[in-house]
Amino acid sequence: MKQGNIIGYDLSEKSCQISYYNDNQLEPETLEVDTDNFQIPLMIGKIRDTWVYGKEAKRMGTIKEGYSTAHLLEKSIHGETVQFGEENFESVQLLGKFIELSLASFEQIDGIVFSVPRMTEELANILRGIATRMNIPKNHIYTQDYKESFCNYLFYQPKELWQFDAALFYCDRNEMCAYMLRKLKGDWDSGKTTFVTVDEVARAHMKELAAVYPVLNEDKAKDADAVFCKFVQSVFDKRIVSSVFLTGEGFENEWYPNSLRVLCNGRRAFIGNNLYSKGACYTAYRKMFVHMENPVYLAEGKLTDQITLNMRVKGQDVAYPLVSWGAHWYESDNEIEVLLADTSDIEIHIESLIKGTVDTEVISLEALPKRTEYSLRLRIETVFIDEKTCKLIVRDIGFGEFYPPTDFLVERVIHLGGNDEKFNSLS
Repeated sequence: MKQGNIIGYDLSEKSCQISYYNDNQLEPETLEVDTDNFQIPLMIGKIRDTWVYGKEAKRMGTIKEGYSTAHLLEKSIHGETVQFGEENFESVQLLGKFIELSLASFEQIDGIVFSVPRMTEELANILRGIATRMNIPKNHIYTQDYKESFCNYLFYQPKELWQFDAALFYCDRNEMCAYMLRKLKGDWDSGKTTFVTVDEVARAHMKELAAVYPVLNEDKAKDADAVFCKFVQSVFDKRIVSSVFLTGEGFENEWYPNSLRVLCNGRRAFIGNNLYSKGACYTAYRKMFVHMENPVYLAEGKLTDQITLNMRVKGQDVAYPLVSWGAHWYESDNEIEVLLADTSDIEIHIESLIKGTVDTEVISLEALPKRTEYSLRLRIETVFIDEKTCKLIVRDIGFGEFYPPTDFLVERVIHLGGNDEKFNSLS
């Protein structure tokens, strides 16, 4: 990593925010746009041959100078075309240009995680394609939603903050949402790995909060505080909550003093608007440098099967994950190189959280030439065909100038259970 950076990129319909980490930092920092302002408006514009983005593109749109457009995320998902004068641009192209311009200050990017309010396979492919064209290593590009960002942010905070449940409240001009991080328990719980999830536990359209942008009417602000206080109490009912996090533009004005007392009663509370980008940055670090993640975040659409290979890593015998619990199947294509000791086969283990089973696939190495110990080098690849089908490819890649590669190649299709909408059975 050295002089490079790993990036957490919070991308919403209105704006983006960038946090970054490198070897010189103790924790992620957030890119400051203006004094105490980290939000970059999600707009791009062009005046003659010059591209502009963010605040400058927003200014151009206001004064009707040049050409500019907003809603890049939605337009990219719908495959829309945008016209700038006589030029037509695909929205995905404009979104890619915006991301490229916003990251221009980073000389080297070693890995990136995009965090969005709601992730889909289609959106993940769009963002991964953009990052790949920016020459970011393909296997260091990841995507996640806000709930997973919250989860990974907490993993790097003191453990007492998520000893029990941890709450996240989000408020914007339209709605209030509440999320709860909780630990999962089940028959499969061996105690070695902690599994957690984040549930949306409440959502309300808060028309009463319209008065707080900004607070001009003291009585309406008191009414909004009273409504929020009841909302908080309903969320906390019969729960033990260790910590509370408030995020979103709706919490920027101090209109909720009574609610704050309820929030802080026996628990620690935090407010800020860079939680998602920092959480994404922590995810990038975990994915790139922590081979066996613990705790593991699980949710609908995440893999509940793990494929492991017994290996010796840094002098220790471990069950090395070729495919990890909690990953997206469309981000789980992977490859590793291994040196073999004296063995005639490879055992691959498939562990299912849903079924509570461990299956074994044995790959015979009898067709390989006999070589001295640790001079036989194999490449093992995982290629996902769909969310329930993984192709395992094992090939001989030789050992430098001493042993050229042979035509040894074994392919094995592994059928995974998926969660079949049974994720809640893990609760």
